[in-house]
Amino acid sequence: MQYIDNIIFLILLVAGFGLFAKSLLKIYRNIRLGHEINRSDRKSERWSTMARVAMGQSKMVKRPVAGILHLFVYVGFVIINIELIEIIVDGLFGTHRFLSILGHDFYNFFTATLEVLALLVVIGVVVFFIRRNFYRVKRLTMKELFGWPKHDANWILIIEFALMMAFFKMNAADFILQQRGLLPEHGSFPISSAILGPIFVNFSDGFLFFTEKGAWWFHFVGILFFMNYLYYSKHLHIILAFPSTWYANLEKKGKFNNLDSVTKEIKLMMDPNADPYAAPAEGSEADTPSKFGAEDIFDLNQVQLLNAYSCTECGRCTSVCPANITGKQLSPRLILMKTRDRLEEVGKNIDKNGKFVDDGKKLLNDYITKEELWACTTCNACTDACPVLLDPLSIIFEMRRFLVMEQSAAPQELNLMMTNVENNAAPWQYNQADRLNWASEN
Repeated sequence: MQYIDNIIFLILLVAGFGLFAKSLLKIYRNIRLGHEINRSDRKSERWSTMARVAMGQSKMVKRPVAGILHLFVYVGFVIINIELIEIIVDGLFGTHRFLSILGHDFYNFFTATLEVLALLVVIGVVVFFIRRNFYRVKRLTMKELFGWPKHDANWILIIEFALMMAFFKMNAADFILQQRGLLPEHGSFPISSAILGPIFVNFSDGFLFFTEKGAWWFHFVGILFFMNYLYYSKHLHIILAFPSTWYANLEKKGKFNNLDSVTKEIKLMMDPNADPYAAPAEGSEADTPSKFGAEDIFDLNQVQLLNAYSCTECGRCTSVCPANITGKQLSPRLILMKTRDRLEEVGKNIDKNGKFVDDGKKLLNDYITKEELWACTTCNACTDACPVLLDPLSIIFEMRRFLVMEQSAAPQELNLMMTNVENNAAPWQYNQADRLNWASEN
């Protein structure tokens, strides 16, 4: 019976990481529902971008207060969870503070650093909670965040706060027990000993052992819960920000992709020696897409679907969107959120039926409306503002392309402009011979 704790720990560890791996595989499968896109070029620039933006948080600090606080929470929470290595070893083998084998001075420095970082995390999550719920920041109180998105953000902050409190309680109880000679002296705990030490010094040895072990188990189970909660949360960006920044579009903003099939047709039309009636070369028909643009998530590329999962709903994109600022229905953040919602619905459909069974729904119209799509000015303010280089504009553009090329459903103003370009080689409704008449009118 002396190994019952170790066995329970092992079961929880395997179950927790197993469920986490299952969730990641499901996300990977859903992302692969999109068509492939080659983003393997400029590898050194991609590694540099990922290190600078995802790891270094370079775009977050453009808004200093939120950026610095986010840096506290991000760096602190990630580094503190290095302690998970020690928890796993201690839990499996019944040791106590295993990493103390690295040396007394180093371990003291290590634990003291974790305590300072934990305090910064607590400060960060408390300020974020107040800011999100009481300070009324506009981008955090928009109607698109009502319901689950708002609750999700609060739950994450509460979980992080609870984990840090458990961390301090564990260290404070451990510190007092070490002072009483009941545990070997390992580690330095400047924050927990100063805040909780004066309280815990009055407790009995038995209560302190119970508190230390209870907080240790709470911290471990809490980490497993947090890890598996990520699948249902916008906080997937903790993981997916890294591939999202690596696969980001490195071309100049405003440069749109051309369809190869259309480009070939244009070249054929412009070639005076080409035979329009000649049979297509063998295998060339396979290059023609079955659909122009995007009507559903299957028509988007895998990076766009990855972007949908990576969105943290911070609203920086929407806060700078000129269409949204002027009262239009468009919200770039909501474009990504709706894409993710549709992607999740398709994933559940596949889970239920073994394959996708047509449910009569599409991303276009059932989730994202034409009004939203045509409100976009394609200014790229949203892509520039995103702290992890997501690209909601590319989704808007592909869905517009479908409306124009597949359904001929462009607004009247655009149809008129395209007709003029076709007939007059200019967007204005003037004959080419009359194009310079304005110059002689004055």
